[in-house]
Amino acid sequence: MASTSSSSVPFGRVLTAMVTPFTVDGGLDLDGAQQLAEQLVDAGNSGLVINGTTGEAPTTTDAEKAALVKAVLAAVGSRAKIVAGVGGYDTAHTVALAGAMQEAGADALLAVTPYYNKPPQEGVRRHFTAVADATDLPVVLYDIPGRTATPIETETLIRLAEHPRIVAVKDAKGDLGASSRVMAETDLVYYSGEDVLNLPLAAIGAVGAMSVVSHLVTPELVDLFDAFFGGDAAKARDIHRMLLPVYTGVFRTQGVITTKAALRALGRPAGPVRLPLVDLDEAGLATLRADLATGGVDL
Repeated sequence: MASTSSSSVPFGRVLTAMVTPFTVDGGLDLDGAQQLAEQLVDAGNSGLVINGTTGEAPTTTDAEKAALVKAVLAAVGSRAKIVAGVGGYDTAHTVALAGAMQEAGADALLAVTPYYNKPPQEGVRRHFTAVADATDLPVVLYDIPGRTATPIETETLIRLAEHPRIVAVKDAKGDLGASSRVMAETDLVYYSGEDVLNLPLAAIGAVGAMSVVSHLVTPELVDLFDAFFGGDAAKARDIHRMLLPVYTGVFRTQGVITTKAALRALGRPAGPVRLPLVDLDEAGLATLRADLATGGVDL
């Protein structure tokens, strides 16, 4: 397997979709966010995705989002790319948030398909185009129809690839055939957005992952990609198989719930989740401990 150049890996190999630490009363914990960001970058992350779904963006205010990006940039901006989530189902609000994230200093934007209102593909195309036109920042499209109820169809992705600032896709569609075609016909850079498919997506052309489990296993994911792109597919496969129980454990329920539970158990910044999410109960934590232990992670 030939290695890829740094220019074709715009945000590095492994980026954590970072949780947003909260205080015990549910307030934004900026000190905790900076500590967690430093821990993640020290572990080997080349970037962080801030204000994504794992960052509980649906329940943080625009002011909190901007403050969080600024705090994380102050902590690790010299060592890691900061990708700011701006997704929503209101194009005007998404465009405004994109401008705010550029002003806050983000390196790139992550924009998810508008959810709930189920726009047709022309609406999807116009939405993403408006976001890309709104700032000078590169845009990563987030294709996750299991959450949004609307996929970014292959032809729409191919058209969007013509925009000079739409540069990448965080792919959680689970359709390797469709992703293969987009990669074959465009210059869009693909990142896995579904941890269990990190290696399969790399095998068809993805350059890395925007991961949730990397809160716990960044070094292992770095080793997986280093092995694969260094020509040792067997080693990469072995790491993939070793991590299967971690993938299972973290995604038995909503990923931020389990991730925050694991971080709390490890004494790392996390805090509670905000409603409508609920914290993992004792039975769930016991199951998570068992799953993670099988994958080599002890809480």
